[in-house]
Amino acid sequence: MTTNQENAIAIFEGFKIRRHFDEENEVWYFSVIDVVGALTDSANPRDYWFKMKIRVKTDDGLELSTICRQLKMKAPDGKMRTTDCADVQGLLRIIQSIPSPKAEPFKQWLAKVGYERIQDMSDPARSLDRARESLMTGELKV
Repeated sequence: MTTNQENAIAIFEGFKIRRHFDEENEVWYFSVIDVVGALTDSANPRDYWFKMKIRVKTDDGLELSTICRQLKMKAPDGKMRTTDCADVQGLLRIIQSIPSPKAEPFKQWLAKVGYERIQDMSDPARSLDRARESLMTGELKV
């Protein structure tokens, strides 16, 4: 898998979602801040995420940070910055705590990402075609 695919941008309803593929464990990790922004339309998704972690810990006793990993991803300013990321299972738990009508379409989108990864594993030529498209467009759409 090329570097472009490992640290690819995926698109959900016009929102860019940064993601990273962990080849060793064959798991996609998604930027939680990007997902929060896509689901809440918040002017400050980072602040929303910070307050949400406090609310969930108070209400449910769950530390959402424990289901996240800190990964370096390219920020909008072009610099590599550490950000909270979660795998699909973690994101589904986080999404449960976001009151948003976009939650169900996002769950379906995550399922599609997983399904396409399975297809890529069984058909390497398909993966190469998507990599070529990614290089041409600068984004990996799923």
